[in-house]
Amino acid sequence: MSDEPQVLARVENGVGHLTLNRPRAINALTHRMIISIRDALGQWRSDARVHSVLLDGAGDRGLCAGGDIRGLRENVLASRPNDTRDFWRDEYTLCAVIANYPKPYVALMDGVTMGGGVGVASHGSIRVVTERSTVAMPETRIGLAPDIGGTWLLSRAPGEIGTYLGLNAATMTGADAVWCGFADHLVPSTNLPELRDALLAGDDPAAAVARFEADPGPAPLEANRDWVDSCYSAATVPEVIDRLDALGTDAARAASAELAELCPTSLVATLAGVRRSRQRDHLRDVLDQEYRTSSWLLDRPDLVEGIRARVVDKDNAPRWNPATIAEVDLAEVEQMIA
Repeated sequence: MSDEPQVLARVENGVGHLTLNRPRAINALTHRMIISIRDALGQWRSDARVHSVLLDGAGDRGLCAGGDIRGLRENVLASRPNDTRDFWRDEYTLCAVIANYPKPYVALMDGVTMGGGVGVASHGSIRVVTERSTVAMPETRIGLAPDIGGTWLLSRAPGEIGTYLGLNAATMTGADAVWCGFADHLVPSTNLPELRDALLAGDDPAAAVARFEADPGPAPLEANRDWVDSCYSAATVPEVIDRLDALGTDAARAASAELAELCPTSLVATLAGVRRSRQRDHLRDVLDQEYRTSSWLLDRPDLVEGIRARVVDKDNAPRWNPATIAEVDLAEVEQMIA
């Protein structure tokens, strides 16, 4: 293991600067990184010298590809599932800390920002994307369900767009992320170095972002709003699929085909989670719900298998268990989430 810090934390001109520093892994989050961010934010919270926080990522591929899912799989295979539960507990708690941080928290979501990357960015107070941003909650691809406050964000996207994003593990552009409430501003990537310099010079964060932002333009997802709302408002995943198949458009057929490849148990848990999150008034309650969901899924075979198929062996042929949505115990899922 490299001795190089996985998170660079320093104070410049009154700005607490956090840089995720695993560029070869697109800055995927380890437990060690979560603790480092938490400790830095805890120190800066009461430090009168620090008036704002800036989060960015090392390298040019993205802010953060998500959690270190290889490590999660290794914990399970080594009979250490509680190490993964500890990671999630600290990660979800960090999301609540960020959401309630008393100082401006600026996240630069350039490039890949997925899963855990959304957690450390989209709960901040000033969230910046670029035209290079690809933002997603891709958990149903690996046998998990949207977490890190993801169901809170998804449940508050326009109409049923969040349901679609969560079930289909679909990717948002920068403009989509602004429209869906995962980000606030789009700054062209060519302006990002100047914005970073202005922030680190101690400029007012809101004023600095306003100086460099651009109109994000129309969100591509918005053009899909009608058919997504019509199909994804169904009460169950099989009903969603039936509506997509009945609609029969190219986009609906593609969405149905995507769902057929994803983890059945994850799909049922995701739909239930997004719907329940809509009824909750506080992020902390949603994070509690997601912790229960993730812990429950950890005890099932799909998470290890999904990571094997998508990340380790990369054969993209996961053997889900159960293999079909009809075999998933909906009552068990509902009871777990409740």
